[in-house]
Amino acid sequence: MASSSVLVIFLLSTVLIIISIMPNVKAQRNHSKSNFNISLGSSLSPNVDNLSISSWLSSSGRFAFGFYPQGNGFAVGIRLLDPPNNTVVWTANRDDPPVSPNSTLKLTRDGLLLRSEGGKEIPIANGSSLQATGASSNSSTASAAMLDSGNFVLYDKTSHVIWESFGLPTDTILGGQDLWPPMGLVSSASVVDHSSGQFSLVMQDDGHLVAYPPNSSSAYWASMTYSGFHLTLNLSGFLVLSSQSSDLIVQVLANGSYHHPQDNQTTIYRATLDVDGNFRLYLHNFLMSGSSEGAVMAIWSALQDPCDVKGICGFNSYCEVVMQKKAAEVECKCYPGFVYNNASQKSLGCYHNFPVDGCTRNEEPRLWYTVEALDNTSWNNQSYSVTPNQNKEDCSDSCLGDCNCWAVLYTDADCRKYNLPLLYGKTTSNIFSKGFVKVLLTKRPTVNESKNNSLILILAITLGSIAFLCFVFAISSFTIYKHRVHRYKKLLKHSSLALAEQEYFTLQSFSYAELERATYGFKEEIGRGTFGAVYKGTLSGGSSNKTVAVKRLENVVDEGVREFIAEITTIGRTHHRNLIQLLGFCIEGSRKLLVYEYMSNGSLADLIFKAKSVHSSWKERVRLVFDVAKGVLYLHDECSVHIIHSNLKPQNVLLDHTWTAKISDFGLARLVPNETKINSTGGGGGAGTVEEVRRGYLAPEWQKNALISVKADIYSFGIVLLEIVCCRRNIEVNVSTPDEIILSSWVSKCFAAGELDKLVENDENVDLKTLERMVKVGLWCVQHDPALRPLMKNVILMLEGTMDIPVPPCPELPSLV
Repeated sequence: MASSSVLVIFLLSTVLIIISIMPNVKAQRNHSKSNFNISLGSSLSPNVDNLSISSWLSSSGRFAFGFYPQGNGFAVGIRLLDPPNNTVVWTANRDDPPVSPNSTLKLTRDGLLLRSEGGKEIPIANGSSLQATGASSNSSTASAAMLDSGNFVLYDKTSHVIWESFGLPTDTILGGQDLWPPMGLVSSASVVDHSSGQFSLVMQDDGHLVAYPPNSSSAYWASMTYSGFHLTLNLSGFLVLSSQSSDLIVQVLANGSYHHPQDNQTTIYRATLDVDGNFRLYLHNFLMSGSSEGAVMAIWSALQDPCDVKGICGFNSYCEVVMQKKAAEVECKCYPGFVYNNASQKSLGCYHNFPVDGCTRNEEPRLWYTVEALDNTSWNNQSYSVTPNQNKEDCSDSCLGDCNCWAVLYTDADCRKYNLPLLYGKTTSNIFSKGFVKVLLTKRPTVNESKNNSLILILAITLGSIAFLCFVFAISSFTIYKHRVHRYKKLLKHSSLALAEQEYFTLQSFSYAELERATYGFKEEIGRGTFGAVYKGTLSGGSSNKTVAVKRLENVVDEGVREFIAEITTIGRTHHRNLIQLLGFCIEGSRKLLVYEYMSNGSLADLIFKAKSVHSSWKERVRLVFDVAKGVLYLHDECSVHIIHSNLKPQNVLLDHTWTAKISDFGLARLVPNETKINSTGGGGGAGTVEEVRRGYLAPEWQKNALISVKADIYSFGIVLLEIVCCRRNIEVNVSTPDEIILSSWVSKCFAAGELDKLVENDENVDLKTLERMVKVGLWCVQHDPALRPLMKNVILMLEGTMDIPVPPCPELPSLV
C-alpha cells in the first residue's frame, strides 16, 4: 500500500511539473530579438580553421548555424557544440550534394541564400514557408538569429518570426520544439552523412507517433494516442504527447530530468531518429562553462531490442545482437545458401550463391537440395501455406518436395512455407520458432551416375523378384497365423479382465463384490463429479489395509469391454507427482468402476473456499498453483498420449496427506455420452455440464462448436489460478459491488488501476511481485481468443519469472448460458 501511494504521488508531481513547464516552452516561440542578431548583408563562407567565420553562434555559444564538413565538401546546418564530437541537429536541403569551399551564405531581404562556386543561388530559408502571427503575407527579411534553444529564425522589420528551422525538422527535435501532424523525422544515411536515410517517424493526423521501415507501410513502433495530439520535447527533458488545444498530456514517453535533474544552463536534451531506426532521447551535460569535456548519453529508446526495427537488415538476411568490445551491436547475417550483396555494407541484404533451376529439371528436387536449420529465428513474410499439427521432420521435408518453397518456419506444431525474399528476419533467445532454409547439396548427381541406370535397373528387377517371393511367403504365414489366433480372440472376449491385467497394463482387476465389500456397500460418499460418485473404501491385503477411493461411473457410453480397456489404458499409463494414480478397475456388464489412491485432505475447492484455513497461506497457495500447472503440462506435452482434461476446476484437484495437489478425472471425457455435455467438435467429445459453463470454468470455444485444443485447458487453468490467488469462486453474487461478481473482470480492473492489494486484503506476507506475475499470467490464460493464450510450458516459465510477461489486454466478460 505504501509503495502504491508513493507511485501515485510521483506521477501527480510529474504531470504538474510538465504542465507548469509547458507555457514556458510555448512562450519561447514568440521571442524578441536577441543581442546576437544577424543583420542584413551578413555572410559566411566555409572555413575549417575559424568557426566564428564559418558559423553564427547562439548567445551561450552552445549552438552554431553555418557550414560544416560533409563528404568532399560542406553542408549548411545547425550543430550542438559539445567537443570533441559536435552534433548535427539540423541540415538545410539535406539531400543536395555538398558545396565547394568557395561557396557563400548571405542574409538578404529575400531570406538566406546560398551562392555556389558557379554563381547559382539556392534558397536556404525565406519567409514564404512560415508566416508567424502578426506578420504580413509579403514580409521581407530584416534580420536573423541563432537562438539558445537551437532554433535558427528569420525576423521581419516588426520583429516577428517569418521562418524557423524548428518548422522543418530533419532527424532531430530539441527542447522546446514540437512535432505537429503531419510532420515527421527521417533518419540520416549514416553517422557522417546527414542526407535522408531509410527510416521515418511520423506524427500522424490520427494522433499516433509511428515509425516506418524503408518503402513499407508496416510500422515497427507506434505510440498509443488519439487524434488531436502532438509531440513535444520540453526544456526539462520530458518527451510527451499532448493536446493541440490545451496542455492536457496523454502520454509521457520519457522523463529526462529523472536521469539528470540539472537546470537548462548545464543540460540540453534532443530526441533523434537514429541511423539504425530507433527513436532515442539524449542528454548533453555541460559540466562547466567553457569546458572542453561533456557527457552525452542516451537515456531512453523506443525499442529495447534494436533487431525489432524492421529493415535494419536487408532482404534474405537476419538481425542478431552480438557483443563487440563489451558492447552490444547489431550484426546482419545471411541465411544458409546466401552471400552478402556488399560485404562492406552487410545491411544491404544477401542473394543466392547458387542457381535455382533445380525445379526445372525432370528429377526429384530432393536429389538437388537439402535444408539447414536455424534455432530461435523468425521473419515477417506472408506465408503461402500453413499446415497445422505437423512435426519438425515432416515440416522441413515438405519444403524439399515443393518447388515454390525456399524456407519454412516451425512454430507450436504449425508449419509455414515461404518464398523469397525473406523479410525482416531476426534471431534471439526469446523466439521459439525454428527455421529451415533450402540449400543446394554440396554433392550433386553427375553425368557418370546416369550411366549406371542400366545396372540399377537389373538390380531392381532381381531384388523385386526376391521381395515378391518373400511377400507370398508372408501372406501364407499370416493366413495360418490368423486361423490359429481366431480361437484365442474368442477366449479374450470372455476373459478380458485377466488378459487386460497381464497384457495391457499393470492395473489390478477387481470384482464388483470385492469393491462393494471394500466400501461397505458404497456407504461413505466422499465426492461427486461429472462422471459419477466417489466412495471411500478399504482394501485388505497381507498384514496391512490400504485406503482407496472408488469411483462408480454413471451414464457411461456402452462401447464394450475392449473400448473401455483402451480408455483406461491411457489413464493407467500416466505417472506424475501431480496426477492422481489409478490403481485398478472393475468391469461387470454395465457396471464399471475405477479404483484410485485415497486423497486424505479433500479437494482444492474445500481448501481455498473455506475461511480461516490454516493451510491456505500465501506461500501454500503459490505452491498449489505450480502443482496444478505441472500436472497440466504433463497431460499436454509429456505423457505418451497427449490428453486434454476438458473439465479442470478446483473440485477436480485433490490434496494428499502432504497437501500436494493432484489432478483427477483426466482422460474420462470420452466415457460420457455427448448428450450430457456441451457439444463441440474436438477434445474427445466434450467437457463438463451446462452448470460448469455457468461457473465459468469452460473456455468460450466449447459454446461455439469450435475446434478444441489444449488452449481450452489453459482457459480453465487461468480461472483456477485466479481463484487460488483470491481465495474466492469465479462467480460470486454476495459481493460489495457489481464489479466483483465475475472474478476475472474484477482482477483485470484492479490490475489496470494498480490496486492488486484489494485481491488479498485478508492475507499476510503476500509477495506483491509474485502476486502481479500470477495475475498477469491468469489474465493471459482467460483471453477469449485461444491464439492469445500461452502454452502451459510458457505459463510455467512466466510464473517462475524466467520469461517476461507483457501487459495483458482486458478479457471479455464470459457468456453465461
